[in-house]
Amino acid sequence: MNWLETALSTSSLKEAPAVAVVHLGCEKNRVDTEHMLGLLAQAGYRVEGDEDSADYVIVNTCSFIEAARRESVSTLMELAVQGKKIIIAGCLAQHFQEELLREIPEAVAIVGTGDYHQIVQVIQRAERGERVNAVTSSLDYIADETVPRYRTTHAPVAYLRVAEGCDYRCSFCIIPHLRGKQRSRPIESILREAEQLAAEGVQELILISQITTNYGLDLYGEPRLAELIRALGQIPIPWIRMLYAYPTGITPAVVEAIQETPNFLLYLDLPLQHSHPAILKAMNRPWQGQVNDRLIERLRQALPKAVLRTSFIVGFPGETEEHFQHLLEFVQRHQFDHVGVFTFSPEEGTPAYHLPQQVPEPLKEERRARLMQLQQGIAFRRNREQVGQVVPVLLEQENPRTGEWIGRSPRFAPEVDGVVHVRGPGSLGSLVPVQITRAEPYDLFGQVVEAPAGFSWSGR
Repeated sequence: MNWLETALSTSSLKEAPAVAVVHLGCEKNRVDTEHMLGLLAQAGYRVEGDEDSADYVIVNTCSFIEAARRESVSTLMELAVQGKKIIIAGCLAQHFQEELLREIPEAVAIVGTGDYHQIVQVIQRAERGERVNAVTSSLDYIADETVPRYRTTHAPVAYLRVAEGCDYRCSFCIIPHLRGKQRSRPIESILREAEQLAAEGVQELILISQITTNYGLDLYGEPRLAELIRALGQIPIPWIRMLYAYPTGITPAVVEAIQETPNFLLYLDLPLQHSHPAILKAMNRPWQGQVNDRLIERLRQALPKAVLRTSFIVGFPGETEEHFQHLLEFVQRHQFDHVGVFTFSPEEGTPAYHLPQQVPEPLKEERRARLMQLQQGIAFRRNREQVGQVVPVLLEQENPRTGEWIGRSPRFAPEVDGVVHVRGPGSLGSLVPVQITRAEPYDLFGQVVEAPAGFSWSGR
């Protein structure tokens, strides 16, 4: 019996206050959420999936861009109207603690990104009638494998944070202000947590940080991603995926480690943000003009079967039609499997907020639509190439009415990419061989079949 089962089996738990969490934002934020819930469950609080039955509702907020802030504030106001005891956590709390405490009297506490490990003490103080401001300027904490987690993802998938914070100073980004400088976990700590997750039956482990390819630089004096990949190859988890891999950090050593690690998926998430050197320079991207054809071609040559995902910002201050055309041609030329497109959001406190030549909102939206239209055709073609192939699929949902499964092949990351609709026998959380029979722009359809000779369960 693990710590959570022990906690949930105690009779005293029936009288304990109930806590629910509304999770907003990225998967790095999700890990914070899971640690808060784990600490609360360990302390004897009841964890509820529905905020209606909870005594306290923790809202783990996002403040990365304006749209995320609006969603966070809207969620807080809805809960306030319902008369809930609200605890505001996360990036919005770190960014605007005074304003939030002033404008939302229903908030009994506020917790910053560097203080979420104090959540038990925060709620205990709130129960005694104190209104708690637990936001500090100390941004040096990172949870390790000794901090309990109450996972909120479906059982087969888990996120593993290898580092927190960021040392880059991109002109549009407020993350270093909200999360602090990069701090990596030791390889031994990461491996112990991976082993724990494997013992829980996790089938897909997803490595995350602000800059995953910089893993270890602060701790060891040099990046140690290649060493980490090889070490994780010994963990009995069928799929290991990496997100937030900055392209210049995918060195020959990292490529070699990926090639030699059978359970490491051939999936590269490259947040390029733009293609034009002038815009990259204005963004203060660390490699500026180095994001060019040679870089992408080198990755294609080294890992020819790799699925490439990227993201771009359109409408950055000073972006002209010529700059945007450069981006369109770049995307057309390299035929990325998946592309996310965001309009520039001016964030107060960042250098880009004050840049001249701000692009009007309608023009930003028009450029986003044009780039997404181009990418839709590319994604459809890339998906059609899968028809007839037999690929491994992780089954994650079942429709009891139709008997159809929803899952993902290695080419799809959770939440951000498409899914595979599957017919045939299987069980929740299992990997099955699926022959792809039909493709749509973002999703695939297939049938469970016998695994052919030499079948690779990582899709290699």
